[in-house]
Amino acid sequence: MALMRMTTRWVKKMTFAASDGTHEVVMDTRSPTGSDAALSPKQLVLAGLAGCTAMDVVALLKKHQQPLESLEVDTEVDKSSGGYPEVFTAARLIFRLRGQLDAARVLEAVQLSQTKYCGVSAMLSKAFPIHYVIELNGQEVGRGEAQF
Repeated sequence: MALMRMTTRWVKKMTFAASDGTHEVVMDTRSPTGSDAALSPKQLVLAGLAGCTAMDVVALLKKHQQPLESLEVDTEVDKSSGGYPEVFTAARLIFRLRGQLDAARVLEAVQLSQTKYCGVSAMLSKAFPIHYVIELNGQEVGRGEAQF
């Protein structure tokens, strides 16, 4: 079994720094509790989700020698209401790709990420559904749901 280790330390007010010993990321929360100087822990969860799947998609397109010009992954979540803790209840990923790409390869890359490779999607999809839309050069070419 592989071990992953992180240390999170209090910096000031509601600012924290998490480190793996080599890299560090700062977290904060909005005013009045915090200073709104960095992403919140929940925002970092969304960044992790988008970053994980984006890395898969780029790697798969590169493997198939697809000339990717740009990729953006917008992430939207629905949150619970009416009490604490406030949790995510559903997520939507909007993949926006540009380039002279084969639409079938793009669909395959996103589907593989959302059914086989993205560990963050695999973990989070146990807690709430993750839906996705794929846009290639401004046109929707597919949609689906993470299935692990």
